[in-house]
Amino acid sequence: MKLIIVPTDFSPLADNALKYAMDLASAMDGSIMLLNVYQLPISFSEVPMVTISVDELKKISEEKLDEHKKQIERITGGKLKVYTESKLGDVADEVNKLCKTLNPFAVVMGTRGVTGAGRFFLGSNPLAVIGKVSAPVFIIPPGATFRPIRKVGLATDLRDVVDSTSVNPVKSLVNLFNAELHVLNVDFERKHFTSYTPEETLNLDTMLSGMNPTFDFIENKDVDEGINEFAVKNKLDLIITLTKKHYFVERLFEKSYTRELIHHTSIPLMCIRKTVGEPVA
Repeated sequence: MKLIIVPTDFSPLADNALKYAMDLASAMDGSIMLLNVYQLPISFSEVPMVTISVDELKKISEEKLDEHKKQIERITGGKLKVYTESKLGDVADEVNKLCKTLNPFAVVMGTRGVTGAGRFFLGSNPLAVIGKVSAPVFIIPPGATFRPIRKVGLATDLRDVVDSTSVNPVKSLVNLFNAELHVLNVDFERKHFTSYTPEETLNLDTMLSGMNPTFDFIENKDVDEGINEFAVKNKLDLIITLTKKHYFVERLFEKSYTRELIHHTSIPLMCIRKTVGEPVA
């Protein structure tokens, strides 16, 4: 049974990501592990403050997890298996430990919302998790809801594809949902086209053999805008990013677009980090 780990701080944004995870798990006959990582409150004030004990924090965490578990079981009629874990520590570290032990299908997390300037703010916890765990990490924008995954976009800069592309998670997802795979590359007036680009394209096509990918070369000055516009226009259900560096993921969320584009996109990301020693295919 495929397991999805869902870190939560019990906020509305985390609840939205949990709802997505529930629907995803149900669609593939999977299960959920709901994880809450709590930390001791730190005071920088010179005035002594009454602090809560570790035991009290653990009790609160476990009670809230139990409430969420019972609610999920009511909603799903007990058909969705739910596990819970309450841990003291760092979110990324604890998620990483669970991933190494349980080898989940994915981790599902939410963003922290939209700022006054109309920009998605990813937050430190999702970024840390993406940079640390080997499992795919789904990032769910505010308001995004699960749709059957029929059309998927794989964003790539067509550079060092053999070393940077983790094929197995892509293949697993595409085959599981029998999804249509689009490989997305954004350029403007061939400014990023090099003598190696045709070879990199052929390499990636070979690596994705069996998935019948369609290569879409998008003309846009802005990479992120080009990807999002294509995703909206072509009704993609998921965008897959290859996280060579954090900045690419950050830009997808923090780049300021028109309010209309932000309000109508709401397309989840699946972030994949290739691990050292992982086979090419």
